[in-house]
Amino acid sequence: MSDPITFPSSTPVIRLPLLIAGQAQKEFFVNQALCLLDALHPQAVTASLPAPPATVGDGECFRVLAPASGAWVGHEDEIAVLIGGDWHFVSPVEGMQLFDRAADHTLVFRSEWRYAAAPAAPTGGLVVDTAARAALAALIDALITLGILDSPNT
Repeated sequence: MSDPITFPSSTPVIRLPLLIAGQAQKEFFVNQALCLLDALHPQAVTASLPAPPATVGDGECFRVLAPASGAWVGHEDEIAVLIGGDWHFVSPVEGMQLFDRAADHTLVFRSEWRYAAAPAAPTGGLVVDTAARAALAALIDALITLGILDSPNT
């Protein structure tokens, strides 16, 4: 695959290409921006991987893990989007949130990608409040179901 196109002028957050007065091939820049928006709008990645998968569809997004290899070398922690057969990369910004479909949890970027792990369910103690434990267990299950917390089994 060829190297991704670097745009001389772009938006500050997700670096969408901007048009320049008198620019040739405006449709290329507009189409590039639309493809990036289309891929990033769901705020979800297919998976977090260190290398491109063998089969991938146009518009699929992946979070690049370290150590990156193949076409993703040097793009650790970025979001890789396949557009027109080429990989394009979006650098995360502080507070960005993504849902990792393969891991089934939400990630937040705060200097690095983080996710909330499920706390251990309460056990033991001299006095057991069954209702409180049931409420805590239900809360943990709900947060896992929503993808806010990672399952303790993964």
